[in-house]
Amino acid sequence: MYKTLLVGFDDSQASKAAMIEASNWVKRHGGSVVIVHAVYFDSEEFGIAPTQLDQRLKRGEKVCLENKKMIADEFGIEVKSLLCEGEPPEVILSMAAERKADLIVLGTYGRKGLNRLLMGSVTARVIVDSPVDVLVIKKECSECTGTYRSILVSYDGSDFSKNALVRACKLSKMDNAEVTVLYVIPRYEEMVGFFRTDSIKKSLLEEAQKIIDGAKELASGNGVTVKTEIREGHAADKIVEMAADLKNDLIVMGSYGWQGVNKAIMGSTTERVLINAPCPVLAVR
Repeated sequence: MYKTLLVGFDDSQASKAAMIEASNWVKRHGGSVVIVHAVYFDSEEFGIAPTQLDQRLKRGEKVCLENKKMIADEFGIEVKSLLCEGEPPEVILSMAAERKADLIVLGTYGRKGLNRLLMGSVTARVIVDSPVDVLVIKKECSECTGTYRSILVSYDGSDFSKNALVRACKLSKMDNAEVTVLYVIPRYEEMVGFFRTDSIKKSLLEEAQKIIDGAKELASGNGVTVKTEIREGHAADKIVEMAADLKNDLIVMGSYGWQGVNKAIMGSTTERVLINAPCPVLAVR
């Protein structure tokens, strides 16, 4: 499924978790891991402390070598490393294209301390512009196994969500994972500005069931039987709530960040899920 996994690596515990998750995946399912360490050094910094660039590059080379050895010793797989100068999002995307990666794996910081500024600086920018799937790891290194037994798919009937469901079905068949498909009915009052009637409520529920039935049919066509849930409210909040209730170990969702769609849309659902999710999130192209 994924053959070349590219990991954004900065020697933090979060990025180490991403590296270990990717290494476990490759050990179990085959493929290769490439870690990318970006050293950013702007012109203003260079004018103040020009020797810092060389020091950062040397430190980057050192941590890459140390972690490559750790992966080789613990997992028995060879990891390639790339040391590049530049802003992390641009470096990650450029190297993913150059190495023909089909999955980018990123770590992110604690479940409670993550904010939009941090998200916007690396993770969100990569997801918005990435031509391939992006897996964001939200767990400790010790919990990273590269397997997913309980998957939640956010589904709204769009092509983006259909791609996400197909990807979840492939993952399910690899690790015999249980898949739950969630459709969230938007709050009608917020959509149109007035209260809904019983007939409108009935219509919304019928539409929701039609969408969920389509998801069942799509999953069945891909050889997987899925469970389904219908909730009402803000999509991001309900996705996070459901993942916590079901104790899912992966959320799979389509990303609307490609083909010119801006980061404001990304921020409305996908980014809120990434910030608050209790488990890793796979944003599917």
